[in-house]
Formats: sequence, structure tokens, C-alpha cells
Amino acid sequence: MHVVVATDGSRQSLAAAKQLKAFADPAKITEISVVAVIRPLASVAFADDVSGSGFDGSFRDAAQSAVDAIAAVYDGWGPKVNKRIRSGSAANEIIKAARQYDAGLVVVAAGGRGLSDSVLVGSTAQRVQHYAPCPVLVVRPAPKKARKG
Repeated sequence: MHVVVATDGSRQSLAAAKQLKAFADPAKITEISVVAVIRPLASVAFADDVSGSGFDGSFRDAAQSAVDAIAAVYDGWGPKVNKRIRSGSAANEIIKAARQYDAGLVVVAAGGRGLSDSVLVGSTAQRVQHYAPCPVLVVRPAPKKARKG
């Protein structure tokens, strides 16, 4: 089975990548494609919170750093890992990638960019979940613990 793991450069997308590794059998996964999507005319840079590079270069370089960091999660795990950067709408490109690679699973984070969960689940993750040609694992952020006080 081919698995598409989407990243937006957020810590939540790193958590989603780790979640796949926590429960999946690497013997049943033939390939993993780590996919980042750059918006061509975006006014906000691609987030790179996962590589730890403190990067201040181009959107493509930030996306490449994030893809490299997510791909590193699977080093030595078993399946072949591809690193892919696409350009366009995040949801559309993740769905296209799933079709193109004949994916058996898509892994995507909800709430990755630090906006409210309802905004992000209502956008990229929800669209991928609704239109992907295969099952989608949506990894939500861990609930925030209430402060005692």
C-alpha cells in the first residue's frame, strides 16, 4: 500500500506522521510519499516548525526542509520514502497526489497552522477527507489540559 503523508510544516503534521508509524505495520506499506504544497501567490510563507532550522529562505526551501524533517521520521522503518513538493491548493494537490500514486491511505493533520480546529477541519483536512479516493487518517491536536488553580 502507498501512503501519502501531507505536511504543512507544522508540529501537528509531524505528530500526524508519527501517529502513522505508531500503529501501521511497515511490512504492509510499500511506499510513503511525504507531500508539501506551496501556494504560488500566498502572502503567508510556508510554515516550517518541524525542521528546527529557523529558516528564512524561499517558500520552496521551507517546504523542502519540512518534507525532509517528516521523511526522517520513517528513516530505517522499512517502506521506501519519496519527498514531493507540489504547487497549488493544499487540499486539491493532496487529493491529486493520492490519485496519482494510487494511495491506500492519506495522513493529514487537523489544526496544523495554529488556527482554530473548526477552521482547519472545515478546510484542508475536511476537503481531503471528503474527496480523497482512499481512507484518510485525520490526526487532531492533543486536547489542551485544563489548568488547576
